[in-house]
Amino acid sequence: MRAYGQFLRSPHVAVLLAATTLTRLPFAINGLAVLLFVRELTGSFATAGLVTGALGVGTAVGAPLAARLVDRRGTRVLLPLALGHAIALLALWALGSAGAPDIALILAALAAGAAFPPSGSVLRSRWHELVSHPDLVRTAYAFDSVMIEVSFVTGPLITAVIVALSGPEAALVLSAVLVISGTALFLARLPGGADTAEGHEAPRGFLGPLSQPAIRMIALTTFPVGFCIGTVEVAVPAFSHEEGSAALAGILLAVWSAASGIGGLAFGARRPSRSLAETFVVIAVVFPLACLPLAGASSPLVMGALIALAGLPIAPLISSRNELVSHLAPRGAATESFTWLLTALLSGAAAGAAVGGALVDSDGWQAAVLVGTGVASLGAVIAVALRRTLRPSFGG
Repeated sequence: MRAYGQFLRSPHVAVLLAATTLTRLPFAINGLAVLLFVRELTGSFATAGLVTGALGVGTAVGAPLAARLVDRRGTRVLLPLALGHAIALLALWALGSAGAPDIALILAALAAGAAFPPSGSVLRSRWHELVSHPDLVRTAYAFDSVMIEVSFVTGPLITAVIVALSGPEAALVLSAVLVISGTALFLARLPGGADTAEGHEAPRGFLGPLSQPAIRMIALTTFPVGFCIGTVEVAVPAFSHEEGSAALAGILLAVWSAASGIGGLAFGARRPSRSLAETFVVIAVVFPLACLPLAGASSPLVMGALIALAGLPIAPLISSRNELVSHLAPRGAATESFTWLLTALLSGAAAGAAVGGALVDSDGWQAAVLVGTGVASLGAVIAVALRRTLRPSFGG
């Protein structure tokens, strides 16, 4: 783990990681907080689901557009985006409390998602500049992927505590405060501060960096990964319900995330034995193979062991793809290139959850796992088939 010590001692790194963690926590808080807030107001899970879904759609659609704005106008736009996100969250609270119609809540949630500041993508685009040694770049991307897992574990826990103490509206207020303070700290400590754009000509056209075959291929193969994650996130609660314990789902999903973090730390600490492009393809193949045994779980203990196995490749998968994009991103479009992976992952997870829910109702949770791993396997086949698209832009 010496590499992590060297990485964290690099100038600015520790505080920038702390700042992006503050901005990521709202991302992990908002979904549950919005769901509980709208459910409390309307008494309807259907309405709450629509508003929460609008938040996710806004993020998936708005992330690349916000990142494109950062690439063209500079990081100075991060703070206005954070303010917009916070205002939209507070507007959702105000509208809900005033008894506004459902469409107003949906529009406020869409706006909140679309304005989420891509601070994490900005930081990922800077790792090559920030780390003290080139060998620490993989460590940086691995640690970053682990911190994402930490945020998604702690965010819902923080939300649950605040909801129990003060109600879901307090969680929305906290989220608004965190996104503004985290973004402000990030800009204050980022070398160059609220700089202007890099001055490189960004790719023209609606697709932006997706016009590059390599970036397009990585985004395309990320969607199936998200789809599989979405089906598992539905299948595990269904398994837990079948076992007679709703609380079991939270424990199993926490084990999943913890295993992902352990896998990410191990991945970042090891010396590369193959090229980054080869690593990308190998993990794409390993991921569905690790998830497939979940369908055979026969007891909570077995499911716990199998879901730990399934979690191990997730953070390394995210890390390797992000590092690969850092080499392949067109000049002037680095931030947007990273956010297309986020959009692909979120869109895939949303689709996987929807399909997985239908399969659970009709055929059982095992069917959801099998379909999810089947889609992830298709993504792996595409990665293998199109691996040559990586070579013109990056050796290996």
